[in-house]
Amino acid sequence: MGVIYTIAVGVIAYLIGSINSSILISRAVMGKDIRTSGSGNAGATNMLRTMGKKYAIITLVIDILKGVVALLLAKLAIHLGAGNVAMYVSGVAVVVGHNFPVFFGFKGGKGVATSLGVVLLLDWKIGLITLLIAIAIMALTRYVSLGSIVAAVVFMILQIISMAVNGEFDITRLICVIILGGLLIVRHRANIARLIKGEENKLGHKKETKV
Repeated sequence: MGVIYTIAVGVIAYLIGSINSSILISRAVMGKDIRTSGSGNAGATNMLRTMGKKYAIITLVIDILKGVVALLLAKLAIHLGAGNVAMYVSGVAVVVGHNFPVFFGFKGGKGVATSLGVVLLLDWKIGLITLLIAIAIMALTRYVSLGSIVAAVVFMILQIISMAVNGEFDITRLICVIILGGLLIVRHRANIARLIKGEENKLGHKKETKV
């Protein structure tokens, strides 16, 4: 039954992730899909550049909450008999849903905010350290992408260290951690290329090169 609960919570988490707030809000307010404006990304940063702070904040909060809700459901599943790894499976599933939403042609965002909600629920200490590092980098460089990429690397390193120090090594957990961090990095591959070329737009710019 534990495996069944874990699979079920993973499916539900994916569907939660697939509810993309930026697409829904942009369609309701502007009458067009956010993916046709700015960078083409369905996330809070593009909402900020395209629709302003108000809708960017709403999008950010909803995306974070998706990760939180998915992991709270995983905690419930654990109480019903699922293993602790259900937390990590749910975390991966909700981020995958955000990035590749079944409701919107599998073209979603980059999963930064949703990943934040997941990371904070998995381990609030690691989540807080990761968040502070990301904010510091973004504040110093004004590159949201750079802060997100570094945060992904830090998250993976800290999770692996935590497993080693606490003697809690689990191959499924390790795979999920690598997927969570790796997916965030891969989704920023175009940003990485622009950062290397010195062409990445900084936070505050109204326009961004379309991904």
